Amino acid sequence: MKHIHDITTEDVKRALDRRQVHLLRARQGRGLSWQLLWLLIGPGILVMLGENDAPSMISYATTGAQYGIGFFLPFILLTFAMAFVIQEMTVRLAAVTHRGHSELIYARFGSFWGFFSMFDLFLTNLMTLVTEFIGIRAGLGFFGIPPLLSVLGGFMVIFAVVITRRYWTWERITLSLSLFNLIFVPVAILAHPVDSQVVGAFLTWGPLPGGWTQQTIIVLAANIGATVTPWMIFFQQSAVVDKGLTIDDIRQGRIDTALGALLAATAGIATVIAAAPLYVHHIDASSFQGAEFAQALRPYLGNVGATLFALGIFEAGLVAAITISSSSAYALCEVTGRPNSLNRSLRDGWLFYAALLMSAGISAFLVMIPNAPLTFIVLIVNVIAVLAMPPALVFLILLVNDHELMGVHVNGHLSNILAITITVFLCLVGILWALVTVFPHIL
Repeated sequence: MKHIHDITTEDVKRALDRRQVHLLRARQGRGLSWQLLWLLIGPGILVMLGENDAPSMISYATTGAQYGIGFFLPFILLTFAMAFVIQEMTVRLAAVTHRGHSELIYARFGSFWGFFSMFDLFLTNLMTLVTEFIGIRAGLGFFGIPPLLSVLGGFMVIFAVVITRRYWTWERITLSLSLFNLIFVPVAILAHPVDSQVVGAFLTWGPLPGGWTQQTIIVLAANIGATVTPWMIFFQQSAVVDKGLTIDDIRQGRIDTALGALLAATAGIATVIAAAPLYVHHIDASSFQGAEFAQALRPYLGNVGATLFALGIFEAGLVAAITISSSSAYALCEVTGRPNSLNRSLRDGWLFYAALLMSAGISAFLVMIPNAPLTFIVLIVNVIAVLAMPPALVFLILLVNDHELMGVHVNGHLSNILAITITVFLCLVGILWALVTVFPHIL
């Protein structure tokens, strides 16, 4: 039990946030209300819209340009359903234990696995952050802004949001930025899709265009990696803890996550539809970056549509850079036992803030390397995310089935069946990708 002199600024700031929840519940009871939901949403929407990052939106655009409207529309919806199953377990784990994912792995499976998971996350996050700054650079490049200025500006926005040293402020600013991911919806409308084709794609779910080829497998894996990645587990669990959600808030946490999945799926599907005119007009977009997509779509979407597309790529990279760099900082400090909260002062949480800004800064620097194969990096990072996901899921499943940790909130039979099915599916996709890469003529 803490003594009065042990109470930190983190405790005080979180208590102020929880006081609002307590007062509202005292007035309205424990039923669901929009006011209460407004106070408690955040991590779920952020993790899902943060996952709609620059490489994800470029992957969706590449998918639309190569395969048009059809198989991949319901497939994207399925991947976000998978993401919801995974992140719902993460919400419960965080609300019950009040500890981050890296911290729990360290405590339950030992220091080796704790540090292994942290280093693995740090490395994959670093590669992913590089692609986020590629998106920032590509999106602003459409407007003629020099790469150095674009990347530096993106990093300064991250710095400005983090320096607020208040989780609630950080969350609301990032949440506001993340909603601009829906900018791809009006872009899709400007593409003038045939309504019957869009509806038919969901009702019939036709076969893979062109059949099972090496390129199709890569795109399939990239679309899964655009939705389900390890950083999501680490980020949302730490964010739920930092926000201070409790067992009483699990219901709202589920709604928050489901809403985020629905919004993100809508934006992802809209991006495929927006890029479909390139498929119709047989334009090769396999090596396009964000700005090149916007330029190529200008004749079909007009100046407004192309401009919105470029802004969407910029926003996707910026929001993901904020959330992914935060997940790296959370993981490092959880394993090393250092303060790990956006409510901490700079003096107390110096390692947390340094790790966050350092990971973003290194990635921003790497993006400026001349002649880097940026589009290839974007697709491969998403595929790597698929390969890295099964081990992260195994730890998550073991933790949410730990009766000592979870009590009555352990996974039920349905949750376990879904989680194991998703893990096996991701393993099979990874094996299939490896096979077609090593033996390209196997199909």
